[in-house]
Amino acid sequence: MPKLTIEGVGSFDVEQGKRLVLAIEEAGVDILHRCGGHAKCTTCRVTFQAGEPELMTAAAREKLVANEQLGEFRLSCQCTVDHDMHVEPLMTVTSSGLDDAGPAPEPQITPEPVWVDAEGNRVAGDADEGDGDSDADDADGGAAG
Repeated sequence: MPKLTIEGVGSFDVEQGKRLVLAIEEAGVDILHRCGGHAKCTTCRVTFQAGEPELMTAAAREKLVANEQLGEFRLSCQCTVDHDMHVEPLMTVTSSGLDDAGPAPEPQITPEPVWVDAEGNRVAGDADEGDGDSDADDADGGAAG
């Protein structure tokens, strides 16, 4: 079972493949997710102190590139906990002054994840993220790579 360490909060065992935004929330952190975890708003942003995933979803990369924020942080709604991680949530309900975190994210990553590397190249399979589902139009059948 992977261990999630949240800066200033503590360390927690997390179910393999759990969506990072939900694991952070279940640990008692009031992390924002104003778009409901669809890679549209960037309020679920985290920095990684250790264990940053090598891959990201195409949706997260597109949003971060469009906002000129690629490399500054990651979207916790677009990551799964499949190995030990140490993160720092950057935006919370408490720090924002908002009334709530936003709509509840689904248990699985939305939209359906298409995994890419840092340069935006589509990667066959999803072994580094532990999602278990391949994109429906994945020509290589989602083979690990």
